[in-house]
Amino acid sequence: MTEIRQPTPRRGTNLPRMGDFNLTVILDAIRRSTGGLSRVELAQIVGLSPQTISNISRRLLDQNLIVEAGKEGSGPGKPRTILRLNPKGMYAVGVHLDPAVITFVVLDLVGDVVKHSRIATPAGAPPVVIAAIADEIQSLIRESAVDPGKIAGLGVAAPGPIDLDEGAVVDPPLLNGWHRVHLRDALAEATGLETLVDKDVTSAAVAETWAGGASGTGSFVFMYMGTGIGCGIVMNDEVVRGTSGNAGEIGHIIVDPGGPACDCGLNGCVKSSAIPQVLVTAAEEQGVIDAGRQGSDGPEVQESFARLCDAADAGDERALAIIDRSAVLVSRAVAVVTNTLDVERVVFGGPFWGRLASRYLDLVPPLLAANSAANSIHGIEVVGTGVGEDVGAIGAACLVLEHTLAPRAQRLLLEG
Repeated sequence: MTEIRQPTPRRGTNLPRMGDFNLTVILDAIRRSTGGLSRVELAQIVGLSPQTISNISRRLLDQNLIVEAGKEGSGPGKPRTILRLNPKGMYAVGVHLDPAVITFVVLDLVGDVVKHSRIATPAGAPPVVIAAIADEIQSLIRESAVDPGKIAGLGVAAPGPIDLDEGAVVDPPLLNGWHRVHLRDALAEATGLETLVDKDVTSAAVAETWAGGASGTGSFVFMYMGTGIGCGIVMNDEVVRGTSGNAGEIGHIIVDPGGPACDCGLNGCVKSSAIPQVLVTAAEEQGVIDAGRQGSDGPEVQESFARLCDAADAGDERALAIIDRSAVLVSRAVAVVTNTLDVERVVFGGPFWGRLASRYLDLVPPLLAANSAANSIHGIEVVGTGVGEDVGAIGAACLVLEHTLAPRAQRLLLEG
């Protein structure tokens, strides 16, 4: 007999919780402004009283999270003091674990990269990889010259699926032997930093909201083009993670009903029809690139995919046809997601995005418009990430900043 789960009772709030939430609302408004905001402007934007704005601003100044950045004003009246984020007020470390390469960043409070490094993903069991990550983090912090006391924590972006509660990586593709690896606890112990682990696609969406500029506002999906294809979901400026932290797993959306068999038992799924490994196999079969050089691990797939894109850039019609067909298939998956969620924007990014960008940005928008259920009501913008190619690692660092400072409704609820 199936157990019926009882609904979780709603928790209440109290004044300290409300005060902390209002602090993050004000900080977020300052962060999203291009040149800073005065206290008067903040009151107009967030709807709080001038006295509340003044009290919270004083708290943020005392915590060195914001600075007074001169005065502005014209005409009668007292010039207004402008408040801006203090880039040196807080830092975060981000790590993107990819089957091919591991990327590291130290990020400041405004989302700028202070220090960056990359290493090839080591061969070997998870403990070998974790030790290499921990060593590189220590080196990166040392070389960044950042005060370790101002580092709020470590964020790790990992391929899904993950167990968000346990901070564990659960059998991701192309990372052999990673069965329920408790990555969060292992890295927290090895580095001494409070550690968060999230899916790479979700981390990318967080990066876009924190450091992507205009493309990271409102409601959008982040299409993550990596060794697999997934999407991060942002609704009304809040990242959606789902029950277990695995929202956005779109690998089994059918995009080609007559296509190749998928391991789920269906045919023509994204996973079996459109990911880079599938494109590389097609390129080998058609003689676009040499057959037999592709392996099953991340670095070899990435190398073969680069050769396919080189052929397309050189004008090889077969290579162009393979990439163009992938754009058609991916646009079908995107249409399913955007019709389901009714978002205003699709943001593409991830480690494989740069080589696909020019063709996809030409082909996907009209294909998506043709399949949009709400096309007569609103259009859907299609753009590349505003964060850059290190969106996974930057997103991982932004996980820490988001967890610490972003205005999330969950902050209002008392602990159960």
